Amino acid sequence: MAQKGVQLHQENFSCSICLDLLKNPVTIPCKHNYCMDCIKTHWDEEDQTGSYSCPQCRKTFIPRPVLEKNILLAELVEELKKTGLQAAPADHCYAGPEDVACDVCTGRKLKAIKSCLVCLVSYCKKHLQPHYDIVQLKKHKLVEPSKNLQQLICSRHDEVMKIFCRTDQQSICYLCLMDEHKGHETVPAAAERAEKQKELEVSRQQIQQRIQDGEKDVKLLQQEVEAINGSADKAVEDSEKIFTELIRLIQKRSSDVKQQIRSQQETEVSRVKELQEKLEQEITELKRKDGELEQLSHTEDHNQFLHNYPSLSALSESTHSSSINIRPLRYFKDLTAAVSETRDKLQDILTEEWTNISLAATDVDVSLPKPKPEPEPKSRADFLKYSHEFTLDSNTAHTRLLLSKGNRKATLMKQQQFYSGHPDRFTQCYQVLSRESLTGRCYWEVEWRELVYVAVAYKNISRGRDADECLFGFNNKSWALYCDKTRYTFHHNKVQTDVSGPPSSRIGVYLDHRAGILSFYSVSKTRTLLHRVQTTFTQPLCAGFGFLVYKSAAEFVKPK
Repeated sequence: MAQKGVQLHQENFSCSICLDLLKNPVTIPCKHNYCMDCIKTHWDEEDQTGSYSCPQCRKTFIPRPVLEKNILLAELVEELKKTGLQAAPADHCYAGPEDVACDVCTGRKLKAIKSCLVCLVSYCKKHLQPHYDIVQLKKHKLVEPSKNLQQLICSRHDEVMKIFCRTDQQSICYLCLMDEHKGHETVPAAAERAEKQKELEVSRQQIQQRIQDGEKDVKLLQQEVEAINGSADKAVEDSEKIFTELIRLIQKRSSDVKQQIRSQQETEVSRVKELQEKLEQEITELKRKDGELEQLSHTEDHNQFLHNYPSLSALSESTHSSSINIRPLRYFKDLTAAVSETRDKLQDILTEEWTNISLAATDVDVSLPKPKPEPEPKSRADFLKYSHEFTLDSNTAHTRLLLSKGNRKATLMKQQQFYSGHPDRFTQCYQVLSRESLTGRCYWEVEWRELVYVAVAYKNISRGRDADECLFGFNNKSWALYCDKTRYTFHHNKVQTDVSGPPSSRIGVYLDHRAGILSFYSVSKTRTLLHRVQTTFTQPLCAGFGFLVYKSAAEFVKPK
């Protein structure tokens, strides 16, 4: 009785929000007690409503009550702690909204620690004890607490469902076996569980293997990323050194040309100045001679004139005028022209080499090691597991292709269709791509008439200019099966392969992108393999149609 009294006190001193002993206890106007922090948090969430309620009796208060510590209650809780009697231990905690409650407890229920699949009842530790003590109950199957025990009861007969009907793939009770499931293939639920458990283990092993393979691939890709980053950093460093050396060489050549020009300038200026000085001296001498002749011309004494004339009239020939060569500055113009020609040649070289550099950069190919291919589907059900529905991307359709409502069918027409301009549109070939990208394992079927090619292609396939760059099967970015009424041919990168097989207006296409498998089938009452490709796909693919004659048509259809 004393112990029962202690438990009652413990419950009275527990907060109904945190289910623990009260901490800084407060009493609200309705006289219920809570931890100060617990009721504050509860009321903080109600701030938007403007009214504040008690979590137990739901009485509301306006305005928000002022909280003050209940000193007496706090002292009582402290006394309770000193006695060593804390709140109910973990295995006797009360059940919250998310917990499974004990079905035997009355009043406030404790958490269940086990559920019995025979009794279909969940028990707390106290009420579970008979299952450990009573011989008959020890044979019962105990599991972790479950809220779904009622799902084990037949809704029609209110009996435990211990039998599994394989015909209807559902659990039943023994009365169902005598009624609507009579004559069906049935086994004990435990036996079916054991079989399904084996299948589950196989599935888990497959999943775990795929996880391991995926983790290996992720590790390889991480190593590839590190290798790419390291290689790119090294390429940047090396190219900067090379361009620095090239710039230094150009600067040196520029300095040499400048020095050469200045040296020639100095030589030419010196030569011209030397001639200029000699000419100026000659002019001075001529002026002096002219003065003497002028003075002689004014001599009145004829004899004096005749006496002096021979010595003054003799005029020496100029020795400088003939050596003066006034020429336009052709030397410097020729040199400038030579530098300009060098610049043009360098530009041509850089332009050509830059194209090669760009192509070299875009040729970097990152792909996972090719995995071991999974078995290709054989039965209709196997193919249907990978069935995909596709729609045509109108932005890629040539302007002579008429798309159906829903964009699943394309027909080649003589009349131009009214499509807006778009960079993705095919302009040289009568072709169209799917809107969806293909990865993983996919299967689809195509109905066709007249002369059509069924293809897959990378999305970055060319849209115009050279026809071979955009025509499905005539480049390394597309694979195409050409379908005629009498024969098939397969094309990739301008290589044609003749294909034999039964004629059919329906083609099936199977793709295992990761394994690099692409297969084409003739589909009628049976499915016949026409051609299989084993390669490495480096990008997601798109399904595509191409047309060669007017009124040719192709349509994505549901697999047969």
